[in-house]
Parts: sequence; C-alpha cells; structure tokens
Amino acid sequence: MRVALYVRVSTEDQAKEGFSLDAQMKKLEAYCRSRDWTPVGRYVDDGYSGRNTERPAYKEMMASMNDWDVLLVLKMDRIHRNSVNFAAMMDNLKKSGKEFNSIQEKFDTTTAMGRFVMDIMQRIAQLESEQIGERVKMGMKRKAELGTGPLGSGHPYGYVYGDRALHIEPDEARIVRMIYRMRSEGLSTEEIAKRLNEDEIPAKKGGTWNRQSIHKILRNPLYIGKIRWDGTVRDGVHEAIIDKEEGETADGGSHA
Repeated sequence: MRVALYVRVSTEDQAKEGFSLDAQMKKLEAYCRSRDWTPVGRYVDDGYSGRNTERPAYKEMMASMNDWDVLLVLKMDRIHRNSVNFAAMMDNLKKSGKEFNSIQEKFDTTTAMGRFVMDIMQRIAQLESEQIGERVKMGMKRKAELGTGPLGSGHPYGYVYGDRALHIEPDEARIVRMIYRMRSEGLSTEEIAKRLNEDEIPAKKGGTWNRQSIHKILRNPLYIGKIRWDGTVRDGVHEAIIDKEEGETADGGSHA
C-alpha cells in the first residue's frame, strides 16, 4: 500500500504533549512499518485549524490522490474537526477508490469492518444534514403562517427592518405610491423607470431604476400588507403602503 501521512497541529495544540508534528509523524511511520506499508508522501500543516479545509498541505495531499492508496492520520481530529467536512472528504476518497486509516480510533477502511463503520458515519452525517434542512424549512413555514416572514435578504424598498419587524420608510414609501399611481394611469414599467431616473430619484442603494426593479415592486404583495412564501400569499403583520384595491388595479390582481 502506498500511504500519505498527514499530520497537523494548531496553535492551541502546540503546547500539548504528544501533539507535536514530530511525535505524530514518528507514530505514523512506525505504524506503516508494522503493516508493511510504504509512505510516499508526508504532509504537514503547522499552525492550522482542523475546522476548515483551507490548509496548504491538506489541499496538496488531496490534489495528489493518484500518488497514494491510503490516507493515514494519528487521530481523526487531526484531519478534520468538522463532521460535514469529514463526511465530504470520505465521500471523495470513496469515489476515488482510496482508503482512510486513523490509528487511535482504529478506523480503517481497508477492512470490511472499517468500511461498514464508514457507511454508518456517512449515513448519520446525511441524516443530520437533512434534519437541519427540515428544521429550517419548518421554521420558515411557521414564520410565514404567523405573517412575520420570510422577508428575503436585505430591506425591501419602502421599508426598514428593526426590532424583528418591518417599518415603513416614509420617503421610499412615497416613491412606492408614486409607482403604483403611474402604473394605474397606464404607464409601462419602462416609462415609470425612465420618469424616476429623469427626476433623479435613486433606487435601492443609490442605483438607477429599470423595468425589472419596477416590476418587482408592482408584483410584491408586501406592499398591500401580505407576504408570499412557498407559493402561498398570507396576511403579514407589517403595515401596508398600498391598499389592496389600488395594488390589484395597478398590476392586474397579480398579488392574489
């Protein structure tokens, strides 16, 4: 077996006995001799956290997988302290036909038992990921049912966000009413944008208006006191800028 030896020490580990780079490497080399394995690469990350993958030696090692068959570490936390990153690495190794061995945990995918344990760990990581996604979706659904969100990223034009709620921004709200009024008078979105730009009225973040930004305001149920999420429009708890009848008249009832 051709073996990649990986050792890592973070700043906080450097003072701990047994975690020195030399100590780790000697134990890995001794293990290789006991298994009659051949070290073909020694990868050392000195002073790097195991919580992310932005480590030069780690990245070099993973980029040169064609040169080795087994990735060997002293402990699993030497390679990753993040379960998601660890699961992603194991999946990458499996797809590339590579093995993984952690000496202290006796985690060895060159054996049937090790591969079985790896499969269980990857299934657990997948389950945790899916459960997190479900909890996030349930939370968003609950907020939508209560009429408190989700509101998307940033502050929608015409409102400011504070104290976990939307509040009307008077100057921008005036422009929103102007947009709806011009639309009800028959102006196209392009004509409305052109008029606002000619009057030097800035769009969000000081930009210029275009037909897309006008269209987005006219189609957003937020301005009639509602929120849209997951295909459903519900009553919100924020104050409306436009009354429902005016909103529906301005854009053909698209808020429903």
